This record gives sequence, structure tokens and C-alpha cells, in this order.
Amino acid sequence: MLANDLLLDAFGRVAELVPLVLDSLTDEDILWRPDEGANSIGWLIWHLARVEDDHLAGVAGADQVWTTQGWAERFGLPYPREAHGYGHTPDEVAQFAVGDAGLLAGYYAAVASRTHEIVAALTEADYDRIVDTRWDPPVTAAVRLVSVVNDITQHVGQAGFVRGLREREVGRSSGWAGTA
Repeated sequence: MLANDLLLDAFGRVAELVPLVLDSLTDEDILWRPDEGANSIGWLIWHLARVEDDHLAGVAGADQVWTTQGWAERFGLPYPREAHGYGHTPDEVAQFAVGDAGLLAGYYAAVASRTHEIVAALTEADYDRIVDTRWDPPVTAAVRLVSVVNDITQHVGQAGFVRGLREREVGRSSGWAGTA
């Protein structure tokens, strides 16, 4: 199935980049924000993982790993349990206090593994299935999957950009170029 293969490749590329973005960063690096209105690396990685988890669970008609595998408790965030960061204000972003690279990478790895299972099992008919009726026109699984790929690709790139800003801020260069 060509569509499945393309989507697996796209999701897999983000799964390769997330640990690279986080590699060798301190808690302070992960929580640093270029200014009061900007997102931190930690928030960006959490947000992209939450969106992928939420939306792919919706495509599969399944529960999110955020709740089923105890990630919500491990993160201990001050947000509602179902929050995924969409629409967060700068003040809400500032409340994000998880600087643990291992925790962030671990959650995303769990999400990526579940995403792989879901996408690999899709049939051609699944792509036309309506997964969200809150929009006009209603959202099909195909549209939702492309939307998620678009969103997470942007956010992993943003996290890499913030990493580069942080490295210049502290006079450090890892040589990270954003490629796996």
C-alpha cells in the first residue's frame, strides 16, 4: 500500500529527529524560551507528541498512550488531562516545566510506535472514513493524517530552530544540523 508506506516514512522521519533535537540538552536548555511569547523545545516536543497521539487515536478509534501508558501522570502538567497545547497562550506555555529529555523522548517514542501500528494497519477504505464531524466538510482519516504530518514536521523544525538559538545564546555548538 503506497499511501501507508509514504505516511510511515513521513512519521518515521519525525521519530528520528525528536531524539536528535533533545540530545545532550540540559533541563534549562529544554525549558528556555527565546522570549516571553515563544515556545520552548520541551513544550514543542510535548505538543507535537500530544497532537499525534490524540489525532492518531481518533483515526484508530482507540485510547491515547498519554492515558493508557501513564504518561499524563509522569509528566504531572498543570493542564487538563486531555490538553495537547492547541491554543495555549504564552502564559500556559510558560507553565510547562518538564525539562527531562528522556521523558520527552520516551513519550514520543511510545506515540511513534503506536502511530506505526495504526498506519501500517490502514486499508484503502479507512482513508475515506470520517473521523471528525466538527468541521465542514467533515474530516476524513486521510485529511487528518496529512494534517498531523504537516503539524509535527513544523514543530520538530521549530524545536531544532530554538535549539540553535539556545546554543548561540550560551556560546555552544553541537554541530546538530537537523538531519538523521
